[in-house]
Amino acid sequence: MTAQNLQELLDASGDPVAHVRNSRVGNYVYPVVAPEYHNWRDEQLAWRTSAVLMDQTHHMDNLLISGRDAFKLVSDTAITSVANFAVDRAKQFIPVTPAGHVIGDGIMHREADDEFVFVGRAPSANWLRFQAEHGGYDVDLTIDRRSPNFPLGSAVTREYWRFQIQGPRAWDVIERLNGGPLEQIKFFAMDWITVDGVRARTLRHGMAGAPGLEIWGPYESYHRVRDFILEQGAEFGIVPVGARAYPPAAVESGWVPAPLPAIFTGDELRAYREWLPVDGYEATLSVAGSYVPESIEGYYLSPWELGYGNFVKFDHDFIGRSALEAYDVENGRKKVTLAWNPDDVKRILGSVVDVDGPQYKFLDLPLANYGYSGYDALLDADGNQVGLSLNNVAYTANERRVLSMGTVDANVPEGAELRLVWGEPDGGSGKVNVERHEQTEVRVVVSPTPFSAVARAEYQGGWRTAYASSNA
Repeated sequence: MTAQNLQELLDASGDPVAHVRNSRVGNYVYPVVAPEYHNWRDEQLAWRTSAVLMDQTHHMDNLLISGRDAFKLVSDTAITSVANFAVDRAKQFIPVTPAGHVIGDGIMHREADDEFVFVGRAPSANWLRFQAEHGGYDVDLTIDRRSPNFPLGSAVTREYWRFQIQGPRAWDVIERLNGGPLEQIKFFAMDWITVDGVRARTLRHGMAGAPGLEIWGPYESYHRVRDFILEQGAEFGIVPVGARAYPPAAVESGWVPAPLPAIFTGDELRAYREWLPVDGYEATLSVAGSYVPESIEGYYLSPWELGYGNFVKFDHDFIGRSALEAYDVENGRKKVTLAWNPDDVKRILGSVVDVDGPQYKFLDLPLANYGYSGYDALLDADGNQVGLSLNNVAYTANERRVLSMGTVDANVPEGAELRLVWGEPDGGSGKVNVERHEQTEVRVVVSPTPFSAVARAEYQGGWRTAYASSNA
């Protein structure tokens, strides 16, 4: 019988690890937005030197939550405190399972007392929808799914367009759009702006470690607003960022965007798996990398392993609270950036033209991810596994380095050199986007997160650093 939901699909496969490692879905796609507008190197450099327009319209879900129990739903599913969650503020939203493992993350906006908008990938939006439907909450939900991976000429529509204006000249562009000075509101605070007659919401936010705004408005004004921003920003050197340059900004700023949602096991989550569709994100996602655990639970991560430990607040009841209260923080893994050895990068890149030598897993620049989630083994000098390199293996022209995010044992110091196992065992998995190849080791240096000194300075007190935040 054909599987009707995720649980039935897992039952039929018999091996969740093999299922996710051999998914035929292909690469994670940033849809609709052009790969490049100038060239991806200059587009990356522009968010450090002038200003950029990042188009976030198409690759994330929007979930609109309203009603008497909207706040309670957010509170019951968020590890972050909601005590100071005022209207016209946003927060990092991180839900965990009853066992305390991360499902996903995203941004939760509070637009009115009983109105919230979640923006992020599907796992967190799906978890919110399930809890709302099965938890007796008096809420109304509207889901605006991300644009299709391959529109193939079909019209694409969304509820909103969503842009970010970032970089050292960003505020010059923003004030030009505003027609005069505009107050630089606090990080993660929301306000309004009018752009060429279009009323739009704003969020003080950043993907590139410099002051800027995220703005969003009705999708029917997409082209009008985009064209106006580029026209008005030309004097300040604004550059549109394409789908190739955009993802490495997450590595510069120290964010792991797509951990495997930790929902594939556990009797307490069976009803959720039976609710999830057979063709949804969780059922079709792919996992890449050299690390192959005996159980899929080897891919599950805690908030601390992803750098979210400072967000965990026990001032309210939430799903997973008991498990997080019992978590051994001192001995748990910690989030780091991994700086790849340049000579090893050259060796891997050179293998594509080495007719007689080994063929290593293709290192696709600027983004070398080849699964929705990625897990590569990290070894110490004695060959012991001491952590994982997580997805977002990327080249940044600003640092002229290949970097990846990772999580390492508590006793691994900053500055330590580890070995990352690059490529999959047994010549590669059954993923359609994985060629036959040999594994190799890459020397990596455990480095700060964010790696960028600019981002570390600008994000202090924000949501991607190890610093405590007033928004937490």
